[in-house]
Amino acid sequence: MPAIIGTVPDQNFPLVHGFVKLSGNNLLIGNHMIPVNRGTPASLAAAIKASKALGGPEIYAFLTGDIGRGNGSRNLYEFLTNHIQEFSFDIITFHYLHPILHWHNRLLPAFESMKPRPLLIADAGFMYVAKMSGQAFRYDVFTPDIGELAFLADEMAPHPFYTRGFIMHQEANAPELINRAYTGKNSAKALLVKGAKDYIVSKNKIIATVDNPSFEAMEAIGGTGDSLTGLLTLLCAMGYDTVNAAILAAQTNRWTGYFANPNPASQIIELIEEIPRALLHVLNNYQTEKTNVRN
Repeated sequence: MPAIIGTVPDQNFPLVHGFVKLSGNNLLIGNHMIPVNRGTPASLAAAIKASKALGGPEIYAFLTGDIGRGNGSRNLYEFLTNHIQEFSFDIITFHYLHPILHWHNRLLPAFESMKPRPLLIADAGFMYVAKMSGQAFRYDVFTPDIGELAFLADEMAPHPFYTRGFIMHQEANAPELINRAYTGKNSAKALLVKGAKDYIVSKNKIIATVDNPSFEAMEAIGGTGDSLTGLLTLLCAMGYDTVNAAILAAQTNRWTGYFANPNPASQIIELIEEIPRALLHVLNNYQTEKTNVRN
């Protein structure tokens, strides 16, 4: 069973956890309704849509309200540290959480001591704090965009604000940034690098790239990176290894754009609605490679 951990951009939203459903343009968790826009709600909605298309598992979520001040994230860190042993998950994805280093360092051992240990995926703020802690290599997959990859590649930067300029200016050279991230032990075992060209990487080896189909309008739609992480989560939960799950997720995310035919004013929920169609199209045309990658 997969779980996604993240935040809602509402400072009054309480800490909640449970199975999540999708109703129209809203998520339902317990008695709470959450609009699907960008961020963790978009990631959850994508995972739910994909799971329904494949007859997969329900999606469990741990959510709290946080508008960037860290109060809600701090409460969620503490709750998970104290209670995660009461749960059992195959896949755990950390989405938008404020990067609080000392809480990360208390929480990670709690997850690693779960039996069996779940696959750990980190996006956004949690990927930042994993790198800041010096324990990035303990994670199974990171899903950075090209700018976030620059931070992972800077072995000296303690925080994204301090990423050195000459590294950020190498964004056109993703392979070099990938190599730097692995050399400095600031990468998870696998990477799904989001960008004009998506890179799927395992242990410092670029396994595949995905750049088709491509739609400029998607670049203006907030939440497409979030939906990609949700797809990756669900495909890992369906039994695909991290490399093949990442390839399928990247292809599916792009084909949602093809079927949705978006314009710059389109909303992420319009693309998410096309996930079942896109996913089935990709699976029908994809020959799973035997990558034999050990996670």
